[in-house]
Amino acid sequence: MSEKETRFPVTRGGENQESNVENESLRADAEVTKLATDLEDLRQTLLRRQADFENYKKRIERERAEDFKRTTARLIEALIPVIDGFEQALAAHREAEYEIYRRGFELIYKQLLDNITKLGAERVDPTGKPFDPHLHQAMDRTETTEHEDGTVLQVFQPGYVFHGRVLRPAMVRVAVRSAAASKAITN
Repeated sequence: MSEKETRFPVTRGGENQESNVENESLRADAEVTKLATDLEDLRQTLLRRQADFENYKKRIERERAEDFKRTTARLIEALIPVIDGFEQALAAHREAEYEIYRRGFELIYKQLLDNITKLGAERVDPTGKPFDPHLHQAMDRTETTEHEDGTVLQVFQPGYVFHGRVLRPAMVRVAVRSAAASKAITN
């Protein structure tokens, strides 16, 4: 054999080895591509799950806040007749012998009103304001020329509002222009 033949023997097996290396390289590239695709799918799934979880947390927080408001509104609605009872008791006994009891009732009454105000309830006292059917319930009408038509003249029972929701409308007397006054205005 010559020197060339011993240094670089050419065999058919060498061609097979190159072909095997190329096949392995292609398989490895395909596997890397598949793993990269799987990794990206997992990342996207993780992002969706995180977003879903954040939305879930926000929804639960909103529902809890709404539940708290509904429960508080029911509590305030239950306390409104107690407040009315205190007001009637305070109005009934103005005699001197009841003064000590009266001061005690006034303190309890004030504490009760302060506490429902802290919970978010607002007392509606519309005296002198225009009648609003969303906040007031007309119990009586009085013909008058001294007040504008639809003005609330007297409050029989105050109303209560909780975060924009009417718990109880104010029961009121409303001014109505007399027929003679209405004709005089239009002529």
